[in-house]
Amino acid sequence: MTVEAPARGLSQVVEAAMREHPVPGVAVGLIADVEPTVVGFGVTNVDHPLAVDGDTLFQIGSITKTVTATAIMRLVEAGRLSLDAPVRTYLPELRLKDEDVAARVTLRHLLTHHGGWFGDVFDDTGVGDDALARYVANLAAVEQLTPLGALWAYSNAGFAVAARVLEVATAMTAEAALDDLVLRPLGMKRSFLFARDAITHRVAAGHFVYDEGPAVARPWYIPRSAHAIGGIVSSARDMLTYARFQLGDGAARDGTRLLASATLRSMQTRQAPGALDSSVGIAWSLRELEGVTFVSHGGGTIGQLALFTLAPARGFGLVVLTNSGSGAFVHQAVARWAYRTYAGVELPVPLAQERSAGELAAYVASYVSPGNTYDLALEEGALVMRSTPKVALAEQFERKPPLPPPARIAFYRSDRIVVLDGPLKDVEGEFLRDESGAIEWLRIGGRIHRRVR
Repeated sequence: MTVEAPARGLSQVVEAAMREHPVPGVAVGLIADVEPTVVGFGVTNVDHPLAVDGDTLFQIGSITKTVTATAIMRLVEAGRLSLDAPVRTYLPELRLKDEDVAARVTLRHLLTHHGGWFGDVFDDTGVGDDALARYVANLAAVEQLTPLGALWAYSNAGFAVAARVLEVATAMTAEAALDDLVLRPLGMKRSFLFARDAITHRVAAGHFVYDEGPAVARPWYIPRSAHAIGGIVSSARDMLTYARFQLGDGAARDGTRLLASATLRSMQTRQAPGALDSSVGIAWSLRELEGVTFVSHGGGTIGQLALFTLAPARGFGLVVLTNSGSGAFVHQAVARWAYRTYAGVELPVPLAQERSAGELAAYVASYVSPGNTYDLALEEGALVMRSTPKVALAEQFERKPPLPPPARIAFYRSDRIVVLDGPLKDVEGEFLRDESGAIEWLRIGGRIHRRVR
């Protein structure tokens, strides 16, 4: 293909990042005040390599949540659902560990990650059409971590309940509802929810990174119970179609109206505080940089990472699809270049600040959630973080993915930290305090972990 100057600059950025980090394949889609750019790099699979192109299918992971939210908002706009009615209006059988939460939780709570119960529940409840209903039934045993509506904490489980509402309201499976309400009207013909549909196309495999390099991650599939949470498989080209819709007025390119412009914009408007310096819209993460609002969502599956970000005021859209756990480094490099080149914005770099051993000692503790423990220790004058997942990974994967090694962390602002090395390098986190000023939570990667000692 003919590569224009903007794409040549993009190629240099991606190829440099791929040389530095073990990422076998990357696909990028870019919309700005130029012709859309779609370009692929590297290969789909280190065992059976095919060149990645703009039509190669990747797992977009939790970007799927924005599609689920868009489908739900079509029903809200039609008067078939309400964001603020109790979910039991639609799911009278809903049971949660906290009965008061089960009685009061709304779609708005769910779509803004404010339900408060533990969110990383990944029960595989089979391949039948009842998979999502069975998953939601299992939530009755899941721990309530924070009061309803009190704190933003990323919740896959909350979105599963929202997707079950979608199923009941449409009398369809979640997959059929997403296809009928969003994917098909937008003409996203290379976006699928079942492996059986993706398998005849050029498909990227995920990779875990070991000392000897990247290896294919197996299994490839997403459990059916998680399809509406993070199960869409799509291409960079199709995701640009989605970006055009999200940047537009609520109509598809052929004129089919999915949402009123005001409804679309409301989804991209602040509903509540989020993590760090972000806020949350309806499914979207919102961040203002130098007066420009960026509307974003990421996705992570089994050895695949995806980035989707928009700047509606700039007519800017970016999608980056990668097939390695190290893909975040490529995302960061491409986003930094694209923000600067097309949105005129510099992504801020957290600058580590010096802290005395006494100051750091105040943060030494274990921070625990039902899915993970972070142990912070003071070693040779530095704060070191160790992560211990509580999931039986060996039972899920053909070869257990490597655990992140101990990593140094540093403060760049009061109660704000950044990881300095290892595979989580540049990940930011924050300590949250209770009304008395005592540290109660560590929020990192969007998840909250209670301080226990």
